[in-house]
Amino acid sequence: MDWDLVLSSFWPMLSGGLTATIPLALASFALGLLLALVIALMRISGQPVLSAIARFYVSVIRGTPLLVQLFVIFYGLPSLGVTIDPWPSAIIAFSLNVAGYAAEILRAAILSVPKGQWEAGHTIGMSRTLTLRRVILPQAARVSVPPLSNTFISLVKDTSLASLILVGELFREAQQIAAFSQQFMVVYIEAAAIYWVFCLVLSVGQSALEKRLDRYVAR
Repeated sequence: MDWDLVLSSFWPMLSGGLTATIPLALASFALGLLLALVIALMRISGQPVLSAIARFYVSVIRGTPLLVQLFVIFYGLPSLGVTIDPWPSAIIAFSLNVAGYAAEILRAAILSVPKGQWEAGHTIGMSRTLTLRRVILPQAARVSVPPLSNTFISLVKDTSLASLILVGELFREAQQIAAFSQQFMVVYIEAAAIYWVFCLVLSVGQSALEKRLDRYVAR
């Protein structure tokens, strides 16, 4: 083990993770979650056309590799005259991918809320939209926290694919260091350890959030 290499490469990779990997994951997850909510509502809207469009979107996203989706946006769109820089391309690809999976999570969470909650909102004069916003979605949010947290943790690891379109995140830094030093095993194991620490911290945060929500529900 080349400890000098490990020490000298630690900060560049950690910096890449803190300044690129985590922000990229956060931005993509936030945008993807908003799109997922729209798609989930389309699925349960009762409108055949909207529901069919949403089902088709989910099928395409879940049925194709994330790497292919990333390459289509970054390398494929320029052939149609649309050129997007690496960072926006990565955010778009990851957001669209997250939306395809999170939409099903949110749909299931919304459907898990008893129908009586809709009826209760209607009884006190609330519109369907107001009932959804004030009654249904808060309850669905608590149900969806564990699977959505897992989706976010997976997204943090998936951001390593952005290195293939020249986004300077953690794994891109590792590739450059490994190419310069020719110590591929050492550098990649160190990169894997940093990813593991990131995911471990996120897992601890997930557990704390779930316990807090459990206490809230119990009250």
